[in-house]
Amino acid sequence: MTAIFPDVEKFKYIDPRQVEAYLVGHGWQQQQRQGDKAAIWTLDGFEILLPLKPEIIDFSRRMAEVVETLALAETRSQQSIWGDLITNAPNTTIQAVVTHIATPNADHLSGDITMLGIVVDKLRPIHTELADRDYILALKAYQERLPVYCTGDLIKSNGIFILKNPHHFSLDDTE
Repeated sequence: MTAIFPDVEKFKYIDPRQVEAYLVGHGWQQQQRQGDKAAIWTLDGFEILLPLKPEIIDFSRRMAEVVETLALAETRSQQSIWGDLITNAPNTTIQAVVTHIATPNADHLSGDITMLGIVVDKLRPIHTELADRDYILALKAYQERLPVYCTGDLIKSNGIFILKNPHHFSLDDTE
């Protein structure tokens, strides 16, 4: 069986430490460690060869295999597993609606906003900070319930999605 993702490059953004924590939390047992390059984990007849260094030549392909095996072992979709493991997606464009605007900063026109957007096939809250023109557009989108687009570096920290370095914030005018 082959991973359903046509672009295995997205797997290079999975942190091996995140995968190790996931495996421990789901009852997998580490059987062997091959230096600082890989570790073998098992559970109920399934085996995972976890790459530990992103510098390894076939890191992305190996991580795709990890996701594939986890999906089989847990009878879940690969997309769902990937969503649990992903911690970083640089230069990602999100389509969303603004659901919350925090009180603006006093010193200049900026503030924290929360958007509801699709991340790994699920609607999820995404937090970011906008300034100046982008903040004004976010206010307009919030008041008029208009969809928006924003590009940035999407990270997941403690289960919360944050869009760092937001740019190209715009109203979705395709309606």
